[in-house]
Amino acid sequence: MLVDFNDLPETSRVWIYQANRSFTLDELEEIEEKIKEFITQWTAHGADLKAGYEIKYKRFITIGLDQGVNQATGCSIDASVHFIQELEQAYNVDLMDKMNVSFKQGEFVAYKPLADFKKMAKNRSVSPNTIVFNNLVTNIAEYRINWEIPAKDSWHNRFLN
Repeated sequence: MLVDFNDLPETSRVWIYQANRSFTLDELEEIEEKIKEFITQWTAHGADLKAGYEIKYKRFITIGLDQGVNQATGCSIDASVHFIQELEQAYNVDLMDKMNVSFKQGEFVAYKPLADFKKMAKNRSVSPNTIVFNNLVTNIAEYRINWEIPAKDSWHNRFLN
């Protein structure tokens, strides 16, 4: 059951997938249609899942699920991972590698391997005030408050000393 992402409760679970590059406008249109189709058919043991999505900065796909209606099961989570893997193949993009960091450089979103981010922190190319994307948030409330934050307030802080 597809709903507007902003209509999901704060307790809704989120999964964030960051792309290793920006999507083109044409790709974004196609991807949005595919996400809508997937969520419309997404179920857990035959029960509809109340979910929504948003795409930010032309590179982050966030799927939110209201677990107060029906909870995700192993099979439904597997289905969502399989769907994301299909997007990776269709658009030749990496969405699942958790060993990469996205952060803002002015108006742009940079994407670096964690090792490179560590080097940048050591060289002071990124600072405690650099805005990073904390893709470890687990629900919409955290997503709204703790997703896009200064590195000093995130798990990224450990690399800044």
